[in-house]
Amino acid sequence: MTRERRRVPSPGTDPRPGPPHRRPPPPARDWTRVLLLALLSCVIGLSAFSYSAYTRWCASVRVVTLHPAPPVLTPNSTSPDHFWGSYRPQVYFGMKTRSPRSVVTGLMWLSQAGAPSLRHTCEQSDRLPRYGWLMHDGVNFGVQEIRDHGYTLTTEFVKRPGGQHGGDWSWRITGTPEESAAPGQLVSLMFYVATDGQGTLTPHIEGRSHLTHVTGTSEELGGFRIRFPKPEGAGGHVSYNHLSAVSPGLHLLTDVVRSSLSDRFSHSGGGKRRYFGLDTYNPRPPPPGSPPPPAHSRLAVHQVTLHLPFRAEVLFESDSVGRRPGPLSAEALSSALAERRRDMEARFRRTFRLEEKGFAPDQVAFARAALSNMLGGMGYFYGSSLVQSRHNPEPVPYPPAPLFTAVPSRSFFPRGFLWDEGFHLLLVARWDAALARHSLAHWLDLINADGWIPREQILGSEARSKVPDEFVVQRDENANPPTLFLALRQLLATETDATGGEEGVRFLRRALPRLRTWYDWFNVTQTGPLPLTYRWRGRDRDALRFLNPKTLTSGLDDYPRASHPSEDERHVDLRCWMALASEVMADASELLGEDSGRYREARRALTDNALLDQLHWSERLGAYADYGNHTPRVVLEWERPQATPGARPQDLPPPRLVRVVKKPPRLQYVGALGYVSLFPFLLQVLTPDSPRLGHVLDNLRDEGKLWTPYGLRSLSKSSPLYLQRNTEHDAPYWRGPIWVNINYLAVRALHHYAGVGGPHRERAADIYRELRENLVSNLYRQYTQTGYLWEQYNDGTGRGQGCFPFTGWSSLVVLIMAEEY
Repeated sequence: MTRERRRVPSPGTDPRPGPPHRRPPPPARDWTRVLLLALLSCVIGLSAFSYSAYTRWCASVRVVTLHPAPPVLTPNSTSPDHFWGSYRPQVYFGMKTRSPRSVVTGLMWLSQAGAPSLRHTCEQSDRLPRYGWLMHDGVNFGVQEIRDHGYTLTTEFVKRPGGQHGGDWSWRITGTPEESAAPGQLVSLMFYVATDGQGTLTPHIEGRSHLTHVTGTSEELGGFRIRFPKPEGAGGHVSYNHLSAVSPGLHLLTDVVRSSLSDRFSHSGGGKRRYFGLDTYNPRPPPPGSPPPPAHSRLAVHQVTLHLPFRAEVLFESDSVGRRPGPLSAEALSSALAERRRDMEARFRRTFRLEEKGFAPDQVAFARAALSNMLGGMGYFYGSSLVQSRHNPEPVPYPPAPLFTAVPSRSFFPRGFLWDEGFHLLLVARWDAALARHSLAHWLDLINADGWIPREQILGSEARSKVPDEFVVQRDENANPPTLFLALRQLLATETDATGGEEGVRFLRRALPRLRTWYDWFNVTQTGPLPLTYRWRGRDRDALRFLNPKTLTSGLDDYPRASHPSEDERHVDLRCWMALASEVMADASELLGEDSGRYREARRALTDNALLDQLHWSERLGAYADYGNHTPRVVLEWERPQATPGARPQDLPPPRLVRVVKKPPRLQYVGALGYVSLFPFLLQVLTPDSPRLGHVLDNLRDEGKLWTPYGLRSLSKSSPLYLQRNTEHDAPYWRGPIWVNINYLAVRALHHYAGVGGPHRERAADIYRELRENLVSNLYRQYTQTGYLWEQYNDGTGRGQGCFPFTGWSSLVVLIMAEEY
């Protein structure tokens, strides 16, 4: 037990307890001080919270804040000549204006033999033997051949200037049966016009079902009329149907027409014959909560059903044309088309001089078609990308914007891709510098305040309908090769621009602030672990799914990089792209009288061959290489789940193919000899006297590595990942096949090194002649055999493969033939 300690009173004190001691209350001013301090603390806390919220908000909206500089594309910069065009590359034949809510026109057709197949949007599944532009000047006219099964449609258009809204234009569609086809083929042509949220359409009907013409208005066009003259041929037997309906969206036009078809109609030519004709459109009720289509989204379709052969025309006439010399039809249309054909043939001959280089007429026609498909594949899009940054928990819409751009493939990639466009514009600029500037301006006007450009442009409902969901959202840490600098250098080298052409200089002066920010963005966001090194962001990080995680941002998708993505990587191709960008920025700055010092210094450092060797030369590989956390000992193996006691076998998940690492990774050079290894050569970073240039030429010409009779393969046959699948469903892409864009850079580099002094000059010249001949011969042969230019070419047989038609950078064969580099 503890004992209580008692306090002993002092002598002379009263031991009895007194009243409790109380502290005097503080003065009033002390309470005021306490309240003020508390209030101040609240204000500071609230301010800190508000500032933190404000900075988070600023960071979240930064990704969708456009660059503050004045736009490169000045208001009203689209001239009347460029207003109308075949700017709908995703359909077989159609036209629209360069405006956000354009009136659109187009062609659908339907063979009435057997099961009907409605043709409208370019689809690989249609398996057409051939389609594509034979001639297209990019502005005024075009001739396209579409070979369907048993017959050929030739589509032609020509524009006639006048008025304030782009003038008039006319179409002609000619149907011709194949010699081997059965007689009496019945075909339906369907010409349509649709509004997209604004404007009016008024169909004019003769009798019960003959739509003779449509009148309409829109903000950009004012008043207009579209006429459908009676077609020629077909023995005079023509059946008419029409449709007038609300358009639920341009991406659903095919569905509207298909759901309106009925086989209750009879065609009288050559005896009664039932056919599918336009009837009543009964739209399905919209899903609950979805908005109704705008009141001014209308569709009018004129169907004409007739026997082959035939010729039909469509005339667009603007109300703003005051004195029209007569309708652009019949003989007047034939004369206008013939004149445009002669003009283009002469201009093509002057521009590329292929006859002087020994090419036969059929080869010249092939090259002209390749150029025409590039120009005819230029489209005008308007809409918002979906983008995301690390500050946004969910994707957000980018500001609505227009984009005038070429597309890689009308059937598979009918939209804008950043690194593709730099290659596209090399050819476009050689033909028409103004067209190239228009496209380049649209792309640069998409830059945000940080200097980022979304690399894939999916603008509008028609473009969105072609894209899998996983590729829709664009992330602002991801780059793409800055190939627009290739196009800009081409424009700078054009005589009229380099010597002070007013339009070229004005364009460059408007573009330079945005180019500076874009260049700086690369040097902030894509830098590597060491000075003067670079690393692509956005690599796949799924350790189990991929044999080698892809690098979509590099443009080379599944090309082998370090097996284990990390911040230690150094990517040689991006370093070389930045050397090119530095050179072009310096040249552009000097042309405008601006300070180019930092760009010249960056160019000097990035082309320092000794430093390049130190950072990227692999002695073991005998080539330039990436560096990173890598092991070559990785394989894909089937993982088969084991049943637990009592579990039913049918309840087990299916087997999956997963990556198995046989040897741990370490920091080292990546042993993948291929396109990436060639970049110091491709972009001419190597000096002509570099001892490494000889090694590059050896690797390039070695048939056991990169050389084939059809072009340079993308990955050496000696690489462990040559032609290896990346996943169960992911076939090799940049792991062996031949790609024309990189082969163009290789031919261009060989031409350069063959034209400058150095110990490798003659070797480069010999390889140049061989490679150029191989590429041209194979692409021409595949075009004549298959009807198409292709996305890539098989390195073993030369056959075209991938998507088709691929009339984007594969059209660079024209520059290779012309030796225009």
